Amino acid sequence: MANTHTSARSLSTAATVQAPAGRHRLRAVDRDEVVDVADFLPPGATWLPAPQHTLPTLPGRPPMIGYLVLVPADQQPALVPAPQQQAPAGDGPVVIDPVQRTAAVDGQLLDLTYLEFELLAHLVAHPNRVHTRDQLVTTVWGYGHVGDGRTVDVHVARLRRKLGAEHRQAIQTVRRVGYKYAP
Repeated sequence: MANTHTSARSLSTAATVQAPAGRHRLRAVDRDEVVDVADFLPPGATWLPAPQHTLPTLPGRPPMIGYLVLVPADQQPALVPAPQQQAPAGDGPVVIDPVQRTAAVDGQLLDLTYLEFELLAHLVAHPNRVHTRDQLVTTVWGYGHVGDGRTVDVHVARLRRKLGAEHRQAIQTVRRVGYKYAP
């Protein structure tokens, strides 16, 4: 777009910043800060306003404004290879191997779907931390997911079944809040 220099007030309260491994994260922007959108776009890319239903909402805050970035196929950034070695994570009976994308309980591999693995890996990576359903939907499913906290409940129930009777209590329900992993 021709006008890529704009104020933060017309963009939102956050700007995208390049993070390690080709991922993006949000950075807070002061209300009066001037942001040059072109600094965030790859060569040849254009941007369009994102539909409001695809953006997260924060309680007590004004609605966010977001943008979709369109990048020509020949300008796509190269994929960043995964780190060579990541140690298996997990303190307790559940061990997550992020490189092999496997989860095991007491040495027995679990047969997990993509989202079940992502959910379990996130919970195991943050033991004893309480996660709200909304936090889990945002972190595991991503901002684009349309659904409610019931989706999380269903996946947790499936994970508990797969962990087995002996270890199902490792994922604990915190009433009216969410879930935590307690090894």
